[in-house]
Amino acid sequence: MNKVIRGIVATSMMLLVFSVADISAQQYLAAGAVRANTPVERQVFKKINGLPYYGVFDHISFEVKGSQVVLYGKVNSLGTRRDAERAVSRVPGVTSVVNNIVNLPPSPFDDRIRRSIVRSFENSGGLYMYLREPSPSVRIIVENGRVSLEGYVNNSGTANLMNILANQTPGVFKVKNNLITESARDR
Repeated sequence: MNKVIRGIVATSMMLLVFSVADISAQQYLAAGAVRANTPVERQVFKKINGLPYYGVFDHISFEVKGSQVVLYGKVNSLGTRRDAERAVSRVPGVTSVVNNIVNLPPSPFDDRIRRSIVRSFENSGGLYMYLREPSPSVRIIVENGRVSLEGYVNNSGTANLMNILANQTPGVFKVKNNLITESARDR
C-alpha cells in the first residue's frame, strides 16, 4: 500500500473516531480564543466578527490596554484592515486604536493553497463546519506557502487532522497549528 493510500485510510479512520460540532461565535469567545472579560473586550470582539469581509482567510486578534486597543493579525480580504480599525474605534470607551494588522500580499500561489486546504477539509467529512461563514471558528492564513491554522476546535484529534491535511496540501512549506481545543480551554 503506498503512502497516499495509507494517508487516506488513516484520515478516514480518524474521521470515524472524531465527531465535529457546530461552533458558534459565543463558544469561540468562551473557549479563550479571545479573553473577553470586560464589556469593551466583548464589544471589540463583536465588531471584529461583524466585519463584512472578515472571512476564513483572515485572522485578527486584539489586546485592550485601558482605553487603547491594539489589533494584530493578518488579513487577505482587501479593506478589512482599515475596516477593523474604524469599527473598533467606534466602541464606547476606546480612545485610540493601534493597528498592527498586516495585509497579505496578493499571490495566485497562496490562493491555490487556500482553495486546496478548504477542499481537503470539505472532502474529509465534517471539518468543513469549522469554516462556515459568517463567523468561522477556524481561520486559514497562508503567506508565501506557509500556513497558520488559527481558531477553535472541539478536540485535539480534530486539530491534528486539520494539521495533517494542511501539511499534505501541495505547495505548503510549513504548517503552524495554533488551534485551541476544549481541553486547553479548561486548563
